[in-house]
Amino acid sequence: MRIRRLFCMILAAVPVLAGTGTAQAGEQQLLYYNHAWGTFDRATADAVEHSPYVKEFANFEVRTTTGADGKVWTGRYLRGRETYLEIFGVGDVGGQDGELGAAGLGLSTERDGDVDAVKSRLVAAGNTPTEFLQTRDFGDHKPVPWFDALLITETYDRFGAWAMEFRDEYFADPRSQTGPARFPGDVSRERYLPDGYKDKLMRDVSLIQIDVTARDLAATVPFLRAGGFFVRTEPGRVVASKGGTTMRFDEVAMGHTGLKRVEFDLNRAVRPHVEWLGTSTLVVGPGKRAVWSF
Repeated sequence: MRIRRLFCMILAAVPVLAGTGTAQAGEQQLLYYNHAWGTFDRATADAVEHSPYVKEFANFEVRTTTGADGKVWTGRYLRGRETYLEIFGVGDVGGQDGELGAAGLGLSTERDGDVDAVKSRLVAAGNTPTEFLQTRDFGDHKPVPWFDALLITETYDRFGAWAMEFRDEYFADPRSQTGPARFPGDVSRERYLPDGYKDKLMRDVSLIQIDVTARDLAATVPFLRAGGFFVRTEPGRVVASKGGTTMRFDEVAMGHTGLKRVEFDLNRAVRPHVEWLGTSTLVVGPGKRAVWSF
């Protein structure tokens, strides 16, 4: 276990907003959008994987990962400067996460120890978070500590969110291909992701829209509040902003869930281009913006 800094104890004392409006003015932001994933039909996943254009659009990788307890998944990763997107096809990950319409959201810290402050805020708001350590096996059957995580519930319909903080052991392993620390306690998204985005169009994810059930939405909002986002609630909808990426969650019935829309900031302005990827459509430009509709 790493040594947590004293300032985390101070942050833990900051109260969590109990109402339904925006986050409390001046509240320290602890969590940021890291990545979202969605599970789609096989035709869409295969089209993304084999599209020459996607490889020009983003720093793209197809990777099979072995995590904690031997769980294995194969994802298609579009990586930006600080944020990324992960695409699964049906069956690319075990259990209900591999079913059509499943989705997930990772919210990460930027400074070592902030995940402890998030936990304290969650507890103060009446939640009972579960802690777990995610590991990564680079192929030698010796799992490396990857990140510490918090869950509010391990039971969900089609969508789950979690808070995460990357581990020092992961950054120290040269196989992780991460960058050097820029400040003491740097566990940031920019340090974690490679710099290959500089040669591509995609810079970062600016907005995600995920359709979720009422139960899954109720389990997500506490993370948004504890993380310090500005949270706006409307009938059947929650929108969280602050920190660069807007997250929109629309309440739907089972059978209609899933990642529905992703917007991107681009490194440079481009002329309009439309790329059809299975049942999805990626519209790039005009200008420095792209929209992917599923």
